[in-house]
Amino acid sequence: MWPNNSSLGPCFRPTNITMEERRLIASPWFSASFCLMGLASNLLALSVLAGTRQGGSGPRSSFLTFLCGLVLTDFLGLAVTGAIVVSQHAALFNWHAVDPSCRLCRFMGVAMVFFGLCPLLLGATMASERYLGITRPFSRPTASSQRRAWATVGLVWAAALGLGLLPLLGVGRYTVQYPGSWCFLTLGAEPGDVAFGLLFALLGGLSVMLSFLLNTVSVATLCHVYHGQETARQRPRDCEVEMMAQLTGIMVVASVCWMPLLVFIAQTVLYTPPAMSPAGQLPRATEKQLLIYLRVATWNQILDPWVYILFRRAVLRRLQRRLSTRPRPLSLRPRLTQGPMLQ
Repeated sequence: MWPNNSSLGPCFRPTNITMEERRLIASPWFSASFCLMGLASNLLALSVLAGTRQGGSGPRSSFLTFLCGLVLTDFLGLAVTGAIVVSQHAALFNWHAVDPSCRLCRFMGVAMVFFGLCPLLLGATMASERYLGITRPFSRPTASSQRRAWATVGLVWAAALGLGLLPLLGVGRYTVQYPGSWCFLTLGAEPGDVAFGLLFALLGGLSVMLSFLLNTVSVATLCHVYHGQETARQRPRDCEVEMMAQLTGIMVVASVCWMPLLVFIAQTVLYTPPAMSPAGQLPRATEKQLLIYLRVATWNQILDPWVYILFRRAVLRRLQRRLSTRPRPLSLRPRLTQGPMLQ
């Protein structure tokens, strides 16, 4: 509990915002529109995935299962956190009246960490699966079962949830953040806050870097196999190109959306002297930066489904036909192949 706030719950910190400022920025329409746009995008992607998975088999089936887990996670994340944010906007950020015991704040903090880390961890998991499928095609079963893929998604969910529950066990704290519409980890100088902030930032950053490394190797291997003279007949199937295009797009979106927030969290908790005062107050500039970076990170949940929707073979073929009237070496048109193919 913060000093001089014994009448409030442990999630409340002093904030630099007046009631007049709350009234000026409390309109729920922007947040509601943002949330509805994301939910519609993910619903569209889920409907497309439902139709595509019926014809999927082998490695493509596993990849589509991971994609389904990613889109489902993004949809639930927007639905859960968006409902809380919109309700707090409607209540003029009066979190004290809505949640004096801080139970809702703790729930939202867990949700923010869980739904924030899951896309990054799933992206790294998908990159690992494609790396093995492309560079070590004979080191795993030819057809990975959907049950195994869903079990892997479940393990990712469990890992992210386990990390999100740490503040409830005493490692770190969830507190109400500026302007009072959301809860997140505390950027304080307490050992638990520093440890939890660094753990969150490092795990997310390592997931992005692992995805970048594995995807780079996978793309280079595809190009080598496609253009290699000794393996001229071992052309990768169209689905390999499609999956890598989608996975690369997911990696780029995650990097652009999440890395600024992760770097900012690590810098703030390690800053000397501490950015947060002993009373739990952050400078207004720091609070605004955190809010901006959080909004940028939220775009990841909106853009992920569009990466899948736009980077499908049907779309890529149309784009290729418009860009060129002659066949390219890397064609997305179906072709007969001879010899062993990548999985």
